[in-house]
Amino acid sequence: VQLLESGGGLVQAGGSVRLSCAVSGRHFGLSAMGWYRQAPGKERELVAALSGKGIAYYVDSVKGRFTISKEDAKNTVHLQMNNLNPEDTAVYYCAASQLMHPGRLQSNYDYWGQGAQVTVSS
Repeated sequence: VQLLESGGGLVQAGGSVRLSCAVSGRHFGLSAMGWYRQAPGKERELVAALSGKGIAYYVDSVKGRFTISKEDAKNTVHLQMNNLNPEDTAVYYCAASQLMHPGRLQSNYDYWGQGAQVTVSS
């Protein structure tokens, strides 16, 4: 299974970015998908996740600004990020789990993308 992220870049505060994660390979056992981020000097945190039953989770700091969605026909998961601020600057990682509800534990995710840099300037 391979996860390939795209869509990162530099954006001004208040702007929007959409990240995409394309899943390829033998992915039929995958259930939940998540987006993590890691800012410089900080631990990696779960930003948004979509359970195997389609229930979305968001960390409080992004609620109302970020939206996670899935395109089954394209085996792709998106993270739409609106009203960005400099605190959102980080490397964003896509992750896939065989569990229906993996929660926030990184160890519950089986596959990871290589990361996409998102930089928000003030």
